[in-house]
Amino acid sequence: MVLQSLSGLPAFLIYFVVAAVLVAAYLYVYTWITAHDEFALLRANNTAAAISLGLSMIGFVLPLTSSIGHADNVIDMAIWGVIALVVQVAVYYAARFAVPNLSPRIEAGEVAPAVWLGAASVAAGMLNAASMGT
Repeated sequence: MVLQSLSGLPAFLIYFVVAAVLVAAYLYVYTWITAHDEFALLRANNTAAAISLGLSMIGFVLPLTSSIGHADNVIDMAIWGVIALVVQVAVYYAARFAVPNLSPRIEAGEVAPAVWLGAASVAAGMLNAASMGT
C-alpha cells in the first residue's frame, strides 16, 4: 500500500525541481528588469519592495501550478512556465506605464504603488492560469 502511494514520487520530484528552477529563473529575470533592486530593498526592510516582489512571485507561481496540472509532460510545463514569466514581465512594464515613477516610489517605501504592482501581477497570473486550462 505504501509503495503504491510512493509510485508517483519520481514524477513529483521532477516537476517540483523544474518548477523550483523556474521560480528561481523568474526571480532572477524579474529583479534584473526592474528599475529597483528588490533584494537590497528587502535587506533594508523595505515593506513596499516585499509586497511587490512577493505578490509578483505569486502571480508567476499561479500559472506555473496550473501548468503542472495541465501539462502533458515536464517539457510542456516548462514551456508554459516561460510563457508565465513573459506575461509577468509585460505586467511590470504595463504597471510602470500606468504609474511612471513606480520604482522610485517603491524604493521610497510607498506601499500604494507596491500594492498596485502586486495586485496587477496576481490578477495577470490568475488570468494566465485560467487560460491554460482551456
